[in-house]
Amino acid sequence: MLLRPVAGPGTRVPGPATWWAAHHVALRGVGTKVLHHPVVGDLTLDWDTLASTTDTDQQLVVRSAEPGSPSHDALRILASWADAPADSPAG
Repeated sequence: MLLRPVAGPGTRVPGPATWWAAHHVALRGVGTKVLHHPVVGDLTLDWDTLASTTDTDQQLVVRSAEPGSPSHDALRILASWADAPADSPAG
């Protein structure tokens, strides 16, 4: 879920703020989806889809978990693995 209006943070970057002000970005949909991860199990994620009104082939899908939920904790575990250094090659 968006916690702040998109135009606020986007004012630092001219492109998105201009698109938003010109109404070239439209909220296409929101919902909840359950995804299964083989290690951390089921993840219940909210999703928001934004699409350009001038180019419907381009979409931005944002998925997030409710803070403090088991899905949020599982995502934090996965993110910590992404930050961990890779094992050095054998040999």
